[in-house]
Amino acid sequence: MAKFLHTSPRPLHISGVSVDFSKSGKDAEIAEIRIGNLHTSIEREARKTLRQTFTPPVEISLGDSLSLHLQHKSLFGMKTGHEDVYFDIEDIFRVSSARGEPSKQEYIKFHKKFKIVVEFSRSTTAKRAVSSSGKILELQSTTDEIIRICPRFRILVIGKTGVGKSSLINQAFGVEEALSSHDRPGDADINTEFISEQNDKFVLHDSKGFEPGAEDNVKIVQDFIQRRRSEPALKDQLHAVWLCFEIPRAGGRLLETGTEAFLTLKRDGKLGNIPVVVVLTKYDMLLDRVERTLDNSAIKRSSKDALKKLVKKKADAELKNICIRPLQEFAGRHIPHAAISTKGRHKETLAPLIQMTENLVRQNFEPEVSVMTSIAQRVDPGLKINTSIEVGKRRYWKVLASSAAFKNRVVQDCLNVLHTDIVAVWNFHDPYRYLHSKEFRTLIVNMVDKLDDEPASPAQTIAIGLPMVGTIAGITSALAGPAAPIVVPIAASIVLALWARDVYQTSHAVLRRFMCYIVDLTLVLQTLYLISESRELSRRAIKLAVASYLASPMSGEVHTKIQEYERGLSFLERADRGTLDKIIELMQFYSIGAERISELRAQIPAVGLYSDESWEVEKM
Repeated sequence: MAKFLHTSPRPLHISGVSVDFSKSGKDAEIAEIRIGNLHTSIEREARKTLRQTFTPPVEISLGDSLSLHLQHKSLFGMKTGHEDVYFDIEDIFRVSSARGEPSKQEYIKFHKKFKIVVEFSRSTTAKRAVSSSGKILELQSTTDEIIRICPRFRILVIGKTGVGKSSLINQAFGVEEALSSHDRPGDADINTEFISEQNDKFVLHDSKGFEPGAEDNVKIVQDFIQRRRSEPALKDQLHAVWLCFEIPRAGGRLLETGTEAFLTLKRDGKLGNIPVVVVLTKYDMLLDRVERTLDNSAIKRSSKDALKKLVKKKADAELKNICIRPLQEFAGRHIPHAAISTKGRHKETLAPLIQMTENLVRQNFEPEVSVMTSIAQRVDPGLKINTSIEVGKRRYWKVLASSAAFKNRVVQDCLNVLHTDIVAVWNFHDPYRYLHSKEFRTLIVNMVDKLDDEPASPAQTIAIGLPMVGTIAGITSALAGPAAPIVVPIAASIVLALWARDVYQTSHAVLRRFMCYIVDLTLVLQTLYLISESRELSRRAIKLAVASYLASPMSGEVHTKIQEYERGLSFLERADRGTLDKIIELMQFYSIGAERISELRAQIPAVGLYSDESWEVEKM
């Protein structure tokens, strides 16, 4: 007999929303309540109060979204700001359940000094967010909403010509020749926006740095930052600054007069909350210089790993003397800094820079900006996985076991919105949108079906990454030739698995498959990241990633663990919370960090992935 999970709570009915900002120094000019797909303006009721009544009330279910968009001015009208206030739907239902069912309820939320009251009634004639034809609207992608608010991560890179800005941008964001036509003395215009066709999720501003004789550039940069700070929309604001220096030789000077003035402005708070990270470039050259100073006896008696650690220790000590101390003198002890190299075996040094930048952005801006920082970067796959989790937790992943948003929908439609969000976060260079194609979605569904139907073996812990490299090597070495097509043992163009064509229901089987789809897709994309190295995607590369994941021990272990979790669920358990925790646990366990990715890539045999091929091999 099939087991079913607990039923979803009955929908609530929103009859009104009010915003009281009488205790705030800000004046709310515009407010819009967003209930699922329904966006409605809130009218001004009094000088410091906004209010909107819904007749009939609007129905909201567990799994729907609820947020308030505000546009406000400061007390004297000098500055305009926008922000979104998100409500915890689970908490609203929990509070409502605890209070029983009176004829009227209120849910109160305080945001800064704004008091927001959502009123509920017992109406049975509530409306849903539907199209004019009465058809239920498509499920809304969470990343589509994030990108609407903040379509790009906006960064200013400051540095002299030759310091390595172009290489830094190219590697950090996975593009080619970001500044090649612009990286000449006198060419930089800080107001010019650079948007790459290979990665349109970031916008770059370039400044030529604070060279001797160009002290006016400090004022130019300061004015630019101030203008961007005053922009009302998140998408137009500046989100981070990278201040680049080439690591000097011992005795060399790091900071020019203009740089010292700029760092003093930051230390004294005159640049506001814009994160400024000092980037010390060409770290590999420092390592090489240090290694050349070692005596032969030290080199001979040290293993390769021991020698690497010794060189790094000595290089970091020198870095502290010639770079970090001068920086701290002008910018304070806590100035963020990262020593980086864009050269082959040292590229993993970019990951701490990306992580530091994302963390600072998260502390100083709305969540949408930190999500876009992670989406834009193409250095750290671990950060991609963490951001996928953050996006998933906002809406659909929280209620996989009992989602009212999925009610009466075909399973494939539900999977599509999960698919869209995960693929968007990874942000591959995919101009032909292969990852959004029907064929690729079918591959993932049918892979879930294939693995789900096979008997599960006892879970064993594997060394993350190495078996995948071995599997990739095995598949490529078995090809008849470098141009031979890659065969995936599941079909991409035949009919979807039967369960994906059914209507969603809160059953154990559906929950298990949803969990498998999320984790399988994420780990396939991580494998694709491992082999693609930010190049333009081909179907050949995607098929190799799918085939490698399917044949690796990792896929079987993932499904075994999910099956064990599902079998342990009882009828009365709160499956939503446990399901989310299990997904997060699996994704983080199998996550491969940037440094490990570099090591694994060095072990993967060369295989031609630039040429393309069809999704399926034609039978002779």
